[in-house]
Amino acid sequence: MARVVRQRPTVRRRNAAIPRRIDAPPRLPMRGRGLSDVEFQKKVPTVWWEPRLEYGWDSGEAIGRFLAGLKAGRIYGVHCRQCGRTVTPPRAFCELDFKPMDEWVELPPTGTVNTFSVCYVTWDMKPLRKPQVPAVIEIDGTTPRVGFLHLLGGLTGNSVDAVRKQVQVGMPVRAVWKAARERQGAITDILYFEPIRARRTT
Repeated sequence: MARVVRQRPTVRRRNAAIPRRIDAPPRLPMRGRGLSDVEFQKKVPTVWWEPRLEYGWDSGEAIGRFLAGLKAGRIYGVHCRQCGRTVTPPRAFCELDFKPMDEWVELPPTGTVNTFSVCYVTWDMKPLRKPQVPAVIEIDGTTPRVGFLHLLGGLTGNSVDAVRKQVQVGMPVRAVWKAARERQGAITDILYFEPIRARRTT
């Protein structure tokens, strides 16, 4: 009686049904293009509506009291009893030792420039002919290297060289406030910080 031996299909035979060429999709006759406003309005139903949206923002206890102080023409900070730091803008707890910072202090409207920059564009990328000079201000009475960002003002000239002749790191400055009736309890209640120039003596 003859014995039938079945052979396993080879790899080549098993892969014979797999196509070796992948056809590319047909090319479109032309590329798409964007619609103009008029074309878009003709093809897509649109509704023009000028909304009046009002919203509230909770500034929290620490910043809320700080902003109320600005409206009154005062700068407040908080003191940490654990590490001894005094900081402004105030915060509810110390980020170094996680203890409450509930000892409030009133600070003078003077300080020193920690660092600064000369900018010819606003925060929303609008060009400026006269540059803005944002700076980190260390308010007197606070722990060194703790400050907040604001603008320097009372400067003359439109060039970087002109600004650099008037502004230096470590320079003393003081706050220039809006008129009391114009304050709203915002950081912009301080218009800017101006250099404290030494008085001439005769």
